Amino acid sequence: MATPAIRAVREQWPRAEIIAVGRPYVFNVLENSPRIDQWLAFDNRGSRAQQLLAVAGRLRDLGIDLALIFPNSFRAALAAWLGRCRRRVGYARYGRSWLLTDRLQPVRDRRGGIMPSPILPAYNALAQRAGCLAPSLKMELFTSPADEAGADDIWRKFRLDDHREVVCLNPGAAFGAAKLWPAESFAKLSRQLAECRDCGILVLCGPAERDLARRIVTLTNHPAVHSLADKEVSIGLSKACIKRCDLLVSTDSGPRHFAAALDRPVVALFGPTHIAWTDTFFPREIQLQKKVPCGPCQQRVCHLDHRCMTQLSPDEVFAAAERLLPHRAKEVRHAG
Repeated sequence: MATPAIRAVREQWPRAEIIAVGRPYVFNVLENSPRIDQWLAFDNRGSRAQQLLAVAGRLRDLGIDLALIFPNSFRAALAAWLGRCRRRVGYARYGRSWLLTDRLQPVRDRRGGIMPSPILPAYNALAQRAGCLAPSLKMELFTSPADEAGADDIWRKFRLDDHREVVCLNPGAAFGAAKLWPAESFAKLSRQLAECRDCGILVLCGPAERDLARRIVTLTNHPAVHSLADKEVSIGLSKACIKRCDLLVSTDSGPRHFAAALDRPVVALFGPTHIAWTDTFFPREIQLQKKVPCGPCQQRVCHLDHRCMTQLSPDEVFAAAERLLPHRAKEVRHAG
């Protein structure tokens, strides 16, 4: 969601050297971006070279003129301060105002609390404060030839081009179990898409989600439904698969944003989280969320009955998918 701001920085200073500082998994997402010249890993769970003081020392050596601090963490601002970045632009949160040269205020409610508001324009505001023209809301991501070759292999192996449409499913969510839509619901949706629309279905997964992907395929029990569970999965492969599908159905997690950045239609399934925080302003996204008395609670694990997700029916999701898919549903003939 920072990619529009990064693009604005590149357009404002086309000859500047832009260095991405962050956790390595972020680099996997932004890999192949022409906007970024250098990568500097910053992860307190990583090697000594990725720790705070080492990263700050590297920033000092580089002589940074401007730091846009997208995370709201104290640690991110401290690294820029210790690294002697000349301008440090960020939000005044978590007691870190004194570490910043340019302080922006978050959106607050009448009682002074932080109000749920979209992250994307908040990131863009950092770029504007730095001197850029107002960025657009269009996110962007890029794939590598290796990523595309991997997706080619998947399409060939599962004969996905034999279907009128290909729908990717993203059932996982690193945030926590509260964001998950039941595997049984994904399975029913998969069967509807395969039988009513002749869709090929590809269930995406990360290394920790292989069992979930396999379970959805097993529960569906249909020859048009496949998964990446037995493949060498990566963020790059997920990006390449989403880039060529006709639709993504996703929980509120990273791949949902991939779809918007790669201009692919997406049905986003929301449960415990505020839509306002992660609105992508993407015109080809349908956001589904049930209104329940206990939500949105922003909790990682539901301590009740997970009603915000279980009440979201496969029929509702299928109807949303039909609104975004390019072809008409095939006729289903019944014997008289």
